[in-house]
Amino acid sequence: MINYISTRGGGPQGEPKSFEDVLLEGLAPDGGLYVPQTWPQLDLASLKGKSYIEVAEAVMFPFVQGCIERADFRAILEQTYNKDVFRDKNVAPLHKVYEGLYVLELFHGPTIAFKDVALQLLGRLFDHVLSKRDEHVTIVGATSGDTGSAAIEGCRHSDHVDIFILHPKGRVSDVQRKQMTSVRADNVHNVALDGTFDDCQNLVKAMFNDAEFRAEMNLSAVNSINWARIMAQIVYYVTTVLELGEDVTFVVPTGNFGNVFAGYCARQMGAPLKLAVATNENDILTRFFETGEMRAIEVHPTMSPSMDIQISSNFERYLFYALGRDSEKLRKLMAKFKETGAFKADAKGDFRAFRTDEAQTLATIKKAYEESSYILDPHSAVGMAAALEIEKTDDGPVVTLATAHPAKFPDAVERAIGERPKLPAHLSDLMEREEFSTDLPNDLKAVQDFIRAHT
Repeated sequence: MINYISTRGGGPQGEPKSFEDVLLEGLAPDGGLYVPQTWPQLDLASLKGKSYIEVAEAVMFPFVQGCIERADFRAILEQTYNKDVFRDKNVAPLHKVYEGLYVLELFHGPTIAFKDVALQLLGRLFDHVLSKRDEHVTIVGATSGDTGSAAIEGCRHSDHVDIFILHPKGRVSDVQRKQMTSVRADNVHNVALDGTFDDCQNLVKAMFNDAEFRAEMNLSAVNSINWARIMAQIVYYVTTVLELGEDVTFVVPTGNFGNVFAGYCARQMGAPLKLAVATNENDILTRFFETGEMRAIEVHPTMSPSMDIQISSNFERYLFYALGRDSEKLRKLMAKFKETGAFKADAKGDFRAFRTDEAQTLATIKKAYEESSYILDPHSAVGMAAALEIEKTDDGPVVTLATAHPAKFPDAVERAIGERPKLPAHLSDLMEREEFSTDLPNDLKAVQDFIRAHT
């Protein structure tokens, strides 16, 4: 049985936690993020030719063992990764765009973004654990676009959950907003916050750090601070390595660092792979891996809004390991970052890093369409631009994580190729659906009062 510890040490009472506790708590009480005490090791040879569900069971069961029976966990996986939920039988299929260069399509779930792969599972894990405990939780999350709709879709049918999602008003695409705000359910509440994604994320963290409010509302998290999200994302790195063999380089367009950290976890579990971070003009992660300095600057709105981030909430997990699991040193660095917006740390070469500006993003979408008849969304194009650079010098296969369906960002795609991508059939009437949302100021008390009033 694997237990979990906080990156910040847990304080005087910092005893290891079970998977159930980590699932329901989300953020550790000391403000840190939960990580496994040990890494289970994969037997890759035994997984050759296995289905996505079979690989998912092998990858994830060690993380839940002792809290969920194996048969129950297999049943949850079968409810999650089937043709009624994901439109492709492989869940995360590979598509060759150029010779030796692939995209890993992570957008075949109900909200056509990679977050579905984890959040469809997370909703069912919540239901299983909360039903067993006969408990109710209040989920509070921040979204830069895709997490919100995927979390709502995963939790909308739960009798054990109220969910509140904060998104930055006017800073998500119309499709992203509509996917969140057109859901009519008594337990779903959308908040359009007057601020940036970082403001939304800071308010969520502040609510979790308010011990009285956290206990009163029985708060839980679906953001990628929740370990179960990371755990589910490890799977598609492993299925890809099984398909393409060793020496695969994964290029991950990222802002919050959760998706690429899942690749780091896969590597700790024995999957032979290399990782590259791809950012847009909001390049705090690329700058860190180039210089060893993490420095927050002003966020610039781009056509890839889910990456318009300066505070990468999952980076703390990686930093914990990069610092040799030294929680005290980590706490000091995070306190310095909160106070000054900057810190320095040794970048150990675990990740290559690239940045792509707006013109390059458009050019990459156009190139893929003209040369391979493949349409990229702008986030995936940021990854593809980096992959094209890597492919010039590396011999092994290069895989870009395609994080969203191009129809989620039709304006950017149309600018690049002159055509507007169509939404999949199940979302064809999305833009005509009625919206339900509440505008709130960037104020902690206002948001807490709203949550109290609607739980």
